[in-house]
Amino acid sequence: MTAPRVVSVQTGLARPLMVGGRRVLSAIGKTPVTGPVAVGRLGLDGDEQADLSVHGGLDKAVYAYPVEHLPTWQRWRREAGVTLFDEPLPFGFVGENLSVEGLLEHEVWIGDQWVLGDLVLRVTAPREPCFKFNAVTGLPDAGRRMVEGRCSGWYLAVVQPGTVHAGVAVTVRPGSRGMTVAEAFMARRVKHIR
Repeated sequence: MTAPRVVSVQTGLARPLMVGGRRVLSAIGKTPVTGPVAVGRLGLDGDEQADLSVHGGLDKAVYAYPVEHLPTWQRWRREAGVTLFDEPLPFGFVGENLSVEGLLEHEVWIGDQWVLGDLVLRVTAPREPCFKFNAVTGLPDAGRRMVEGRCSGWYLAVVQPGTVHAGVAVTVRPGSRGMTVAEAFMARRVKHIR
């Protein structure tokens, strides 16, 4: 097993995005940054969220996503004819702030704390896909694929502000261990289906 670490750090500003012929504001477009980035209670310096009803705020200040899922998204895009190339997808592809390695949804527990140097984060919830996510991936069924593949990533709250940088190790402090991110994601999906 790979020791958990942050592979890349991304930020992005809110800007117009064309979705189904209409213009919406979105900050899903994240690009990698170099060097340490300050992280306050509401997230990374230089990062924005466009729709605070579903992203951002104290409980969803930072979004983490496993790099292990990127080859699957690349394959799905190739199979759907969205791309003909085998180039790896860029970090930030799904709008994540932290591209992480060595932790997957079934191994990450709601309430666990992550210590990254002087920064402490707490796992709060899985990400749920939205219509903007479908547009950015180029797959009209990207949300369904995220659900079926159980590859949601997760949100984190900032317990202790600090800095984050690519390469920093993630030390996990176990919380109550009541539910994993994968279990919480599937519980939410079942609730929405009913």
